[in-house]
Order: sequence, then structure tokens, then C-alpha cells
Amino acid sequence: MVDRLAHERELLASGITLLAGLDEAGRGPLAGPVVAAAVMFPVAWLRSEFPAELAKLNDSKQLTETQREHYFTWLTSRAEVRYAIAQAGAAVIDHINILQATHRAMNDALAQITPTPAHVLVDGLCVRSLRWAQTPLVKGDARSYSIAAASVLAKVTRDRLMRQFDRQFPGYGFAEHKGYGTPAHLAALARLGPCPIHRRSFAPLKAEQEELFVKEGR
Repeated sequence: MVDRLAHERELLASGITLLAGLDEAGRGPLAGPVVAAAVMFPVAWLRSEFPAELAKLNDSKQLTETQREHYFTWLTSRAEVRYAIAQAGAAVIDHINILQATHRAMNDALAQITPTPAHVLVDGLCVRSLRWAQTPLVKGDARSYSIAAASVLAKVTRDRLMRQFDRQFPGYGFAEHKGYGTPAHLAALARLGPCPIHRRSFAPLKAEQEELFVKEGR
């Protein structure tokens, strides 16, 4: 059985008490923002009093939508839980690329937490532009409760945004596929063309732009 507090307790043992989990959602879709979330649990929870209600908290992709919504509500309604959520939209992604946009959102989320974290457990590889000391954990959202909580907050926030965009830009099916390149989404793109939240720097939109660029002789 995975001990999802092992990394947190190791850092606590070294004297670090202001510890945040960090994750993102939405790096791969063709449309919509990338969203990052940071979560900081109270030290008492990490040491010995972790809530039983969070025992099954896991990587957001391993949870149902109902479970994610439940955990989102639970986490954001507890005064003891410090958290922040930030995003970078399609225009920013196209301007500075998805990797840099993701890192910007991560830094923005961490900057909003008070008190400022002393150390960050981050899902995936090392984030070189992160302005905080960090421990990268590959598949960290399944190995750390702190990262799992951040994963849920980022995923639920982004899914809610995509449902709003579905009402704002009907016909693309954003509420269903959340901007990912599904056959239905690609068919809608072929029929309607891109809308303001599509990422022009992503294929197939990038390929279409390059083709237009050549045809216009620029």
C-alpha cells in the first residue's frame, strides 16, 4: 500500500513545515486554459491527524467526476487548508508556449498562498523556473496527498471553466471533451473553424495556419 504522506513527513523531519503540493490540468487540450493549483495542509494533519475523509484522495484522473467535485468542495471549505489556483489562457499559451505557460501558472498559484511555502512537492519533473525549493515526483499525484489535492483542485476548476466556455461558444462540445482533440472536437473544428479559446500553436490548428501562411505568400 502506498504511503501518500511519506514525502511530506520526510520533509517535516528535516524541519520544513510550510509544505505545498503543486499540480496542473490542461496541458494537452486544443482549447482552453492550463490551470495550476497549490495546496498546503496543516502540519498536524501531515504528522498524525490526516482526515479520514481524504483517505481515498488520489490522482484526479483516477477519480470520478462526482468524487472530484466532492473532494473539491471538502478541501475548499476547510479553513485549515491553504490553497490557490491560477491559470494561463490560450493567448498566453500561444505566445510563450505551453510549457512556459504551465510554469507561469504554477508560480502564480504558489505566490497567492499565505504564508508562503518553504518547499513544494511538484508532480512530474523538476520545474526549473519555479521560484521555490522543490521535490519533483513522477506520478506524484498518486504518491502524495498534497499533490493529489492540488490535482483535484486544478482539474475541477478547469472542467468548470470548459463547461462555461461550452455555453459561450456552442457547437464545439467543450462540456463533453473539455477541449481535448477527440473526433467530435476535430469534426466541430472542421465545421466551425477555431474560436477565441483555441490554441493556434497546437496541431492541427498550427498546421492550418502554416498552410494559410504559404497560400498567402507571406
